[in-house]
Amino acid sequence: MKEINNKHRILILGASGFIGQALYKELCGYFRTFGTYCRDNYAFNKNQHYFQYNIEEDDIFEILDIVKPTIIISAIRGNFSAQIIAHQHITEYVIVNNSKLIFLSSANVFDAYSKFPSYENDKTLSHSMYGHFKIKIENMLLRLPKHYYIIIRLPMVFGAQSPRIQEIKFHIKEKIPFEVFPNLIMNVTTDTKVTQQIHYLINRNKKGIFHLGSEDLVHHDDFIKEIIASLNIKNPLLKQVYTTNDDRYLAVLSKENKLPKYLQLLSQEILTELEV
Repeated sequence: MKEINNKHRILILGASGFIGQALYKELCGYFRTFGTYCRDNYAFNKNQHYFQYNIEEDDIFEILDIVKPTIIISAIRGNFSAQIIAHQHITEYVIVNNSKLIFLSSANVFDAYSKFPSYENDKTLSHSMYGHFKIKIENMLLRLPKHYYIIIRLPMVFGAQSPRIQEIKFHIKEKIPFEVFPNLIMNVTTDTKVTQQIHYLINRNKKGIFHLGSEDLVHHDDFIKEIIASLNIKNPLLKQVYTTNDDRYLAVLSKENKLPKYLQLLSQEILTELEV
């Protein structure tokens, strides 16, 4: 039997989503772990560590008062304006209660830059609504003393049950061309690796900005083709999309805050995981 660490009470916002569920499974055996879900679901309804939370209608303070988390992990999705208000409230909570917010951000905070990969201390700039929204919450946290937050920037996240893999399978099954971007250079990760890395960051009481992507870079079209091959799918319909004439980067690499070797990842490991 694993002994539960009572030092931390962890609340995962968006614990019914792909990454949120993976985080709950990784952490619940080690910490007092709670989560939120949005839509009615019998499995979550009967789990007393899960709270129903609609970000557009409910006040996050109610759940914070009940759970009294020392660490809040934000993996929530939904209306951008509602998320910004919720994160303002969470920020107030962590300051008053000397807690920590782990915010899952995205490589898209750099999507206005295309010439190079991006590192932890690079200036953020985005042309997309999604990237702009993530930057807004990042900036909210960056105004706080560093011990109150961890900002985690993620590249594309894969995994056997990931929405991206399900989308590929659906397109192949329905004979719908799947879009690939030959000029896009990126790095990648898996839900399994991300949850292990976040577990490590909690254990070591880390703070600041972390880029949790593979150490190597891949072209989007090549990587998708390799995924399809690893799934034993023959003759897929692929649609090549060229957004620019030149290669463009959307990759988050680590320079300042590198994790131990055993927690680092190469893209090939993702393909091996999918083959199991």
